[in-house]
Amino acid sequence: MFCASMADVFEDREDLKLWREKLWKLIKETPHLDWLLLTKRPENISSMIDWKKWPSNIWLGATVENQEMADERLTHLLKHKATVRFLSCEPLLGDLKLKKWAKKRGMQKIDWIIAGGESGPKSRPMNPQSLRDLRDFCVENEIAFHFKQWGNWGPAPDGTTRKTVEFDGEVMAHLGKAVSGRTLDDGEWDQLPKILANV
Repeated sequence: MFCASMADVFEDREDLKLWREKLWKLIKETPHLDWLLLTKRPENISSMIDWKKWPSNIWLGATVENQEMADERLTHLLKHKATVRFLSCEPLLGDLKLKKWAKKRGMQKIDWIIAGGESGPKSRPMNPQSLRDLRDFCVENEIAFHFKQWGNWGPAPDGTTRKTVEFDGEVMAHLGKAVSGRTLDDGEWDQLPKILANV
Protein backbone atom coordinates (compact mmCIF):
# COMPACT_ATOMS: atom_id res chain seq x y z
CA MET A 1 0.00 0.00 0.00
CA PHE A 2 1.20 3.52 -0.83
CA CYS A 3 0.91 6.78 1.05
CA ALA A 4 1.83 9.92 -0.85
CA SER A 5 2.55 13.12 0.99
CA MET A 6 0.14 15.75 -0.30
CA ALA A 7 2.52 18.61 0.43
CA ASP A 8 6.20 19.30 -0.08
CA VAL A 9 7.46 18.28 3.36
CA PHE A 10 10.92 19.65 2.52
CA GLU A 11 9.70 23.20 2.09
CA ASP A 12 11.80 25.43 4.36
CA ARG A 13 9.11 26.85 6.62
CA GLU A 14 9.31 27.02 10.39
CA ASP A 15 5.61 26.16 10.78
CA LEU A 16 6.23 22.79 9.08
CA LYS A 17 8.88 21.64 11.55
CA LEU A 18 6.42 20.10 14.03
CA TRP A 19 4.45 18.45 11.19
CA ARG A 20 7.66 16.95 9.81
CA GLU A 21 8.57 15.51 13.20
CA LYS A 22 5.12 13.91 13.44
CA LEU A 23 5.43 12.55 9.90
CA TRP A 24 8.87 11.00 10.52
CA LYS A 25 7.46 9.28 13.61
CA LEU A 26 4.42 8.04 11.66
CA ILE A 27 6.63 6.67 8.86
CA LYS A 28 8.64 4.66 11.39
CA GLU A 29 5.44 3.34 12.99
CA THR A 30 3.97 2.17 9.66
CA PRO A 31 6.59 -0.09 8.05
CA HIS A 32 3.84 -1.86 6.07
CA LEU A 33 3.13 1.37 4.12
CA ASP A 34 5.39 2.77 1.40
CA TRP A 35 5.61 6.55 1.73
CA LEU A 36 6.14 8.56 -1.46
CA LEU A 37 7.79 11.87 -0.61
CA LEU A 38 7.95 14.19 -3.64
CA THR A 39 9.74 17.53 -3.45
CA LYS A 40 10.81 20.51 -5.53
CA ARG A 41 13.40 21.25 -2.85
CA PRO A 42 15.74 18.22 -2.60
CA GLU A 43 18.55 20.52 -1.44
CA ASN A 44 16.74 20.68 1.94
CA ILE A 45 16.44 16.93 2.51
CA SER A 46 19.69 16.37 4.40
CA SER A 47 19.00 19.10 6.94
CA MET A 48 15.40 18.03 7.59
CA ILE A 49 15.52 14.28 8.10
CA ASP A 50 16.09 12.91 11.60
CA TRP A 51 17.51 9.46 10.84
CA LYS A 52 20.96 8.22 9.92
CA LYS A 53 19.68 5.23 7.91
CA TRP A 54 16.71 5.69 5.61
CA PRO A 55 13.59 3.75 6.67
CA SER A 56 12.94 1.01 4.11
CA ASN A 57 9.42 2.29 3.39
CA ILE A 58 10.39 5.66 1.92
CA TRP A 59 10.34 6.39 -1.80
CA LEU A 60 12.03 9.74 -2.40
CA GLY A 61 11.26 11.81 -5.49
CA ALA A 62 11.89 15.17 -7.11
CA THR A 63 9.87 17.10 -9.65
CA VAL A 64 11.90 17.42 -12.85
CA GLU A 65 9.93 19.23 -15.53
CA ASN A 66 12.81 20.38 -17.75
CA GLN A 67 16.58 20.15 -18.15
CA GLU A 68 17.29 23.11 -15.89
CA MET A 69 15.45 21.46 -13.00
CA ALA A 70 17.12 18.11 -13.69
CA ASP A 71 20.56 19.70 -13.48
CA GLU A 72 19.61 21.63 -10.34
CA ARG A 73 17.78 18.91 -8.41
CA LEU A 74 19.25 15.50 -9.27
CA THR A 75 22.57 16.02 -7.49
CA HIS A 76 20.65 16.53 -4.27
CA LEU A 77 18.12 13.73 -4.81
CA LEU A 78 20.47 10.98 -5.94
CA LYS A 79 22.86 11.22 -3.01
CA HIS A 80 20.23 9.70 -0.71
CA LYS A 81 19.93 5.95 -0.13
CA ALA A 82 16.16 5.76 0.02
CA THR A 83 14.66 2.43 -1.07
CA VAL A 84 13.36 4.04 -4.30
CA ARG A 85 14.39 7.30 -5.95
CA PHE A 86 11.94 8.62 -8.53
CA LEU A 87 11.37 11.57 -10.83
CA SER A 88 8.04 13.21 -11.49
CA CYS A 89 8.34 14.71 -14.97
CA GLU A 90 4.88 16.17 -14.93
CA PRO A 91 4.31 18.43 -16.59
CA LEU A 92 7.08 17.49 -19.01
CA LEU A 93 7.96 20.88 -20.47
CA GLY A 94 10.96 20.05 -22.66
CA ASP A 95 13.57 17.51 -23.64
CA LEU A 96 15.35 15.78 -20.77
CA LYS A 97 18.89 14.51 -21.22
CA LEU A 98 19.43 12.23 -18.22
CA LYS A 99 22.19 9.95 -19.53
CA LYS A 100 24.83 11.44 -17.22
CA TRP A 101 22.60 10.64 -14.24
CA ALA A 102 21.96 7.00 -15.18
CA LYS A 103 25.23 5.72 -13.76
CA LYS A 104 26.94 8.72 -12.20
CA ARG A 105 29.74 7.86 -9.80
CA GLY A 106 28.95 8.57 -6.19
CA MET A 107 25.22 8.84 -6.91
CA GLN A 108 22.35 6.44 -6.33
CA LYS A 109 20.39 5.24 -9.34
CA ILE A 110 17.04 6.47 -10.64
CA ASP A 111 14.48 3.71 -10.05
CA TRP A 112 11.30 5.14 -11.53
CA ILE A 113 10.20 7.95 -13.83
CA ILE A 114 6.62 9.22 -13.95
CA ALA A 115 5.80 11.49 -16.89
CA GLY A 116 2.79 13.39 -18.07
CA GLY A 117 1.43 16.47 -19.74
CA GLU A 118 -0.04 19.55 -18.15
CA SER A 119 -3.71 20.03 -17.34
CA GLY A 120 -5.63 23.09 -16.28
CA PRO A 121 -6.99 26.13 -18.12
CA LYS A 122 -3.56 27.55 -19.08
CA SER A 123 -1.91 24.22 -19.89
CA ARG A 124 0.95 24.01 -22.36
CA PRO A 125 1.24 21.16 -24.89
CA MET A 126 3.90 18.50 -24.45
CA ASN A 127 6.17 17.54 -27.33
CA PRO A 128 5.41 13.85 -28.05
CA GLN A 129 9.02 13.22 -29.06
CA SER A 130 10.28 14.48 -25.68
CA LEU A 131 7.98 11.93 -24.06
CA ARG A 132 9.13 9.10 -26.34
CA ASP A 133 12.79 9.97 -25.76
CA LEU A 134 12.22 9.81 -22.01
CA ARG A 135 10.45 6.45 -22.33
CA ASP A 136 13.27 5.09 -24.53
CA PHE A 137 15.87 6.30 -22.01
CA CYS A 138 14.03 4.36 -19.31
CA VAL A 139 13.88 1.20 -21.42
CA GLU A 140 17.60 1.42 -22.29
CA ASN A 141 18.61 1.97 -18.67
CA GLU A 142 16.17 -0.47 -17.03
CA ILE A 143 14.30 2.30 -15.23
CA ALA A 144 10.58 1.74 -14.62
CA PHE A 145 8.43 4.14 -16.66
CA HIS A 146 4.89 5.29 -15.93
CA PHE A 147 3.05 7.54 -18.37
CA LYS A 148 0.31 9.20 -16.37
CA GLN A 149 -1.52 11.36 -18.93
CA TRP A 150 -1.29 13.56 -21.99
CA GLY A 151 -3.03 16.33 -20.05
CA ASN A 152 -5.26 18.82 -21.84
CA TRP A 153 -3.28 18.47 -25.07
CA GLY A 154 -3.24 15.11 -26.84
CA PRO A 155 -2.48 13.68 -30.28
CA ALA A 156 -4.94 15.31 -32.67
CA PRO A 157 -7.58 13.04 -34.18
CA ASP A 158 -8.20 13.37 -37.91
CA GLY A 159 -10.49 16.25 -38.77
CA THR A 160 -10.31 17.90 -35.36
CA THR A 161 -11.69 21.41 -35.09
CA ARG A 162 -9.95 22.05 -31.77
CA LYS A 163 -7.02 24.40 -31.23
CA THR A 164 -3.82 22.70 -32.41
CA VAL A 165 -0.04 23.06 -32.26
CA GLU A 166 2.56 21.16 -34.25
CA PHE A 167 5.82 19.58 -33.11
CA ASP A 168 8.00 18.31 -35.98
CA GLY A 169 5.01 17.21 -38.02
CA GLU A 170 3.00 15.80 -35.08
CA VAL A 171 -0.17 17.72 -34.34
CA MET A 172 -1.37 18.10 -30.77
CA ALA A 173 -4.91 19.32 -30.07
CA HIS A 174 -6.49 20.94 -27.02
CA LEU A 175 -8.87 18.04 -26.34
CA GLY A 176 -9.23 18.10 -22.58
CA LYS A 177 -7.70 15.64 -20.15
CA ALA A 178 -10.52 13.08 -20.27
CA VAL A 179 -10.41 12.82 -24.07
CA SER A 180 -6.64 12.93 -24.62
CA GLY A 181 -6.10 9.94 -22.32
CA ARG A 182 -2.79 8.19 -21.63
CA THR A 183 -2.05 5.93 -24.58
CA LEU A 184 1.47 6.30 -25.98
CA ASP A 185 2.18 4.63 -29.34
CA ASP A 186 -0.76 2.22 -29.05
CA GLY A 187 0.00 1.16 -25.47
CA GLU A 188 -0.04 2.19 -21.83
CA TRP A 189 3.04 2.36 -19.65
CA ASP A 190 2.35 1.36 -16.05
CA GLN A 191 5.72 0.09 -14.89
CA LEU A 192 6.70 0.09 -11.24
CA PRO A 193 10.16 -0.02 -9.68
CA LYS A 194 11.77 -3.44 -9.51
CA ILE A 195 11.10 -3.61 -5.78
CA LEU A 196 7.40 -4.08 -6.67
CA ALA A 197 7.62 -5.50 -10.18
CA ASN A 198 7.67 -9.11 -8.97
CA VAL A 199 5.22 -8.77 -6.08
